[in-house]
Amino acid sequence: MASLVIIKTGDAFPEVVDQHGDFEQLFTRRLNEALPSGVTLDVWDARLTSQPPEDIVAAIITGSHSMVSEQLPWSEALKPWLQQALADDLPLLGVCYGHQLMAAAFGGVSDYHPAGRESGTRSVRLTQAGRQDPLFGQLPECFVAHLTHAQAVMQLPPGTSILAHNCHDAHQALRYGPRQWSVQFHPEFSPPVMRAYIERQRAALRDQGEDPDQLLQDVAETPDATRLLTRFIAML
Repeated sequence: MASLVIIKTGDAFPEVVDQHGDFEQLFTRRLNEALPSGVTLDVWDARLTSQPPEDIVAAIITGSHSMVSEQLPWSEALKPWLQQALADDLPLLGVCYGHQLMAAAFGGVSDYHPAGRESGTRSVRLTQAGRQDPLFGQLPECFVAHLTHAQAVMQLPPGTSILAHNCHDAHQALRYGPRQWSVQFHPEFSPPVMRAYIERQRAALRDQGEDPDQLLQDVAETPDATRLLTRFIAML
């Protein structure tokens, strides 16, 4: 049977896992009801094995608390697989770490953002390319999304289209090929998950001049960002 695979690249904080589930559960919860007939949802933990499931029809690459610039062996081993997936036109959607890893695999550079960490529910704006994109084009020109990242795509791979940006990050969403996208934000997050991340990062956010209490107050539902997941699998 054909498989939509969630490529697991890390674990959420323990309190998030206990209360809301790990990254793969957050995605599964959003995707299960929209899966096409004949497609199963599988998880490939790339940290534990380099052998992917068989009969993959699409892949979603999760976030991680690792850093792409660390070039961990399991992460580096994913790069040739992603390169082949792009060459084969396998539908891909990278999220946060997955976004940064895809960009690095395809010839870009991902590293620490000079402005520091971006966390909370933030506004994201489509570019002209985003407004014309088959995955993003039905979204509002400006929408809110949940974000938590210290690294970002600092240099684009050749031939990449920028689909969305905001005041912190010029590369909030990218497209690399006909059916290969990535986003810096977390479409799988719910408001309680976002609040848990802000609470965990409270000291670090305060140290860089952010107001954690205001960030918590500003957390909101992100239906447009979340809709990208079901739109992605609807295009399979």
